[in-house]
Amino acid sequence: MTVESTAAHKPRRSAGTKSTAGKTTAKKSPSTDPELVQLLTPEGKRVKNAEYDKYVAGITPEELRGLYRDMVLTRRFDAEATSLQRQGELGLWASLLGQEAAQIGSGRATREDDYVFPTYREHGVAWCRGVDPTNLLGMFRGVNNGGWDPNSNNFQLYTIVIGSQTLHATGYAMGIAKDGADSAVIAYFGDGASSQGDVAESFTFSAVYNAPVVFFCQNNQWAISEPTEKQTRVPLYQRAQGYGFPGVRVDGNDVLACLAVTKWALERARNGEGPTLVEAYTYRMGAHTTSDDPTKYRADEEREAWEAKDPILRVRRYLEASNHADEGFFAELETESEALGKGVREAVRAMPDPDHFAIFENVYADGHALVDEERAQFAAYQASFATESDSGSAAVSGV
Repeated sequence: MTVESTAAHKPRRSAGTKSTAGKTTAKKSPSTDPELVQLLTPEGKRVKNAEYDKYVAGITPEELRGLYRDMVLTRRFDAEATSLQRQGELGLWASLLGQEAAQIGSGRATREDDYVFPTYREHGVAWCRGVDPTNLLGMFRGVNNGGWDPNSNNFQLYTIVIGSQTLHATGYAMGIAKDGADSAVIAYFGDGASSQGDVAESFTFSAVYNAPVVFFCQNNQWAISEPTEKQTRVPLYQRAQGYGFPGVRVDGNDVLACLAVTKWALERARNGEGPTLVEAYTYRMGAHTTSDDPTKYRADEEREAWEAKDPILRVRRYLEASNHADEGFFAELETESEALGKGVREAVRAMPDPDHFAIFENVYADGHALVDEERAQFAAYQASFATESDSGSAAVSGV
């Protein structure tokens, strides 16, 4: 598989997205947005920005290749995880396909002493923070509850409850501000989570207490099957105005712009200037999770338009046009990518099966009759498979 390919994940043809009037339409995205911070065009051309250029002015060709490598390997890991779920090795997987630039750019903008609060799709940010990818897969397999110590990498465990991590991040940021720490906090969430009350409360508290927190919203335009325009009448970044702190919209498929804007926002936080809302305008190329079928609500034309804005392809174009990388670099990375995929696959298949009865533990401190009854029923259900298998074997052998 080509490391930067998205075509392998392309869904079957669909008629489009149904509007409330029952007609089939393709959801549109703005072709030009003067408020969208962009440093690298989809064609791989560098564009100037008076406000944010200084945050990437000193970036070296080696660092550019590093950002490209991060995105390629993150996409390879994500593709392998999707395949493993399809093969029954994982219970579920939430793909980041198409959001690599937003995650790698913002993740590489953080310092070691910053603290990160993710949702459940921030595999690229986890990569930047040094979290072992197999720990992520163990969680989705059900054999651990995260698998890493959050304080070892300053990267909290994945949060499944939509939006709740923004409150945790705000509280933590208020705490380090009182301690006088020279660090910042970044909280990740999606466009769907922006409609949650927890996020609104986080905005309120962070503004009032001038908390050093960056709210990084990956607007991938679909909260499962709900498009963004069904959740807000204004661009998401403008919501910050009502709470009294800045909001900025960045091209979420532009790794340089995401790096620069996040550095700016984190610098504000460390300088005591309070919170910032960053809206990374990107696109979810795949399904919400592997249990979802996006062809039921999303038009192929929309996806195809965003494939032309592929975050990895634009960096490769820039590297090639600038003579910052040769074919040897890309070939070597391809080999590394395949090795990563193989290693991840072998690691997951070596993991134990989940403990099916762990769900019944720690429900009540002193036990409960109903839980005991449910455990017994589930045990009988599990035992029935072995009985059916034994019966089938006996029938085959003619017993």
